[in-house]
Amino acid sequence: MIRRRVVLGSVVLLTWFAMLGWHVRREYFQPELTRLTEATRTLAPGTNFYALRMGNESVGMATSRLDTIPDRGGFVLEDQMNLELQAMGQPGGAVTRTRVRLSTALAMEEFSFTLDSDAGSFGAEGRVEGDTLLLVDVDAGGGTEEVSFRLNEPPIFAAVLPIRVALSGNLEVGRTFRFPVFDPSTVSNRTVEVEVLEQGTMVVADSAVRDPDTERWESSGERTVSVWRVEERFGGMEVESWIDEDGRVLRSSSPMGFSMEKIPFELARQEQEDTRARGGTAEGGGDVVLSTAIESDVDLGEVEEHEELRFVLGGVDLEGFDLDGGRQELRGDTLLVRREDWSSLDPGYTLPYPRMDLRESLQSEPLIQSGDDRIVREARRAVGGGMSDPVEAARRLNDHVHGLISKEMAFAIPSALQVLENRRGDCNEHTILYVALARALGLPARTAVGLVYMEGSFFYHAWPEVWLGEWTAMDPTLGQAPAGAAHIRFRVGGLAQQVEIARLIGRLEIQALDGPVASHPNAGPGSPAEVGWSGARSGTGDRVREGRR
Repeated sequence: MIRRRVVLGSVVLLTWFAMLGWHVRREYFQPELTRLTEATRTLAPGTNFYALRMGNESVGMATSRLDTIPDRGGFVLEDQMNLELQAMGQPGGAVTRTRVRLSTALAMEEFSFTLDSDAGSFGAEGRVEGDTLLLVDVDAGGGTEEVSFRLNEPPIFAAVLPIRVALSGNLEVGRTFRFPVFDPSTVSNRTVEVEVLEQGTMVVADSAVRDPDTERWESSGERTVSVWRVEERFGGMEVESWIDEDGRVLRSSSPMGFSMEKIPFELARQEQEDTRARGGTAEGGGDVVLSTAIESDVDLGEVEEHEELRFVLGGVDLEGFDLDGGRQELRGDTLLVRREDWSSLDPGYTLPYPRMDLRESLQSEPLIQSGDDRIVREARRAVGGGMSDPVEAARRLNDHVHGLISKEMAFAIPSALQVLENRRGDCNEHTILYVALARALGLPARTAVGLVYMEGSFFYHAWPEVWLGEWTAMDPTLGQAPAGAAHIRFRVGGLAQQVEIARLIGRLEIQALDGPVASHPNAGPGSPAEVGWSGARSGTGDRVREGRR
């Protein structure tokens, strides 16, 4: 049970990005400045409340407030989201706050973003200088670090993207737009494509009244409004929203069954209180781990038992994933995963790594503070001083991090320094600290995300890879050095790359060979009938066997 509780930190983070379809919309585009400046004269301030749900269960509520700036013109947008989740029956939550100052043409001038939870805090503040230079100060628990971005276009905060489309007269079915995007929660840029799919009507509630007999709130003052359905696509993931003629979001849905709906404040709060009164979500229906597990009909035993495994992957477009290379070999839709032979690894260098070709895997980052004195001291303590053998250093770091961190879910954006201080977390916390400690020693390291098989199901998971003559998978969460062949890597990189595996959820199909590849020497790619394949498919909580809850 403890193991399963810590393998899915990745998907918990993805939850933020999937659930925050509206947060992901807070990005940038090139407005038609003159037309927008005129159009925003009719843009009325207001506050909207949203119920956040996973399936039919409440997982929180959110507020979005748009107001004018009387003295200088322009607008200020303030959002707050309170999210309460379950992971393997373990409750947790976080609060995000966003504030952005906009010009009269809806161009972003400055912003701030924070995420707070019991596991730690993350903050980012940004300002635009000269239209195309974005300076961002990131605070992930180790002091403030500045990150700069050169943009080709004046940035606009994308929470107002639907408003911009509506006010500029481009809310037409069939129109498609592409916008450069900056995401403050991952401190990264991406491109978002928006398409207007259809037009219709929707009944919305403007207010709520309290029933004196039941003492419960009920909707009142309903009205029918014209709406448009728009789809935002980024990193292979889609978020659909219904917006009104002023561009206000009325309803939105995203991967993993998450949705948000504009309703009166009293009804949103009542939903949340009802869920709390039941002691959380019912029957695992709102559990972010159970609802994304991929059940396997093949018992592969313990993950560390296998030196080689073969999988057939289907249901999704595999283009853009880091499936091929190193321990993994992709042939069509068939993937062979080999566990590295620890005794035969030949790094070809002594610590610290002497060349510049792996510079990105050695440098400090806002969430991987490998240059901080506290990280450096911990790394040296972990390996026992002046260690020069990269293979032995990698093993000792794995043992050290495995023993150092208490295994529990962490609803947070992980930071190596905060993990070192709190010493608790899931696979993300184990991975981020390992990568920081390895880089502090001059051992090239990076983050891998994908799936791991455990106790009859595949779970979304994160683990580090280190350069030992080849990229070698480690797993400090499960205490494996190197990691077993039941780890399937889909992406390499930080949080921005982890978001991209959200497009697998609910779609990925896995066919796993029953037993090691070596026991079926004649089995070739694409011949499942000959070797006894059995399927696994992404499902919801009701597909997870009761015995594994």
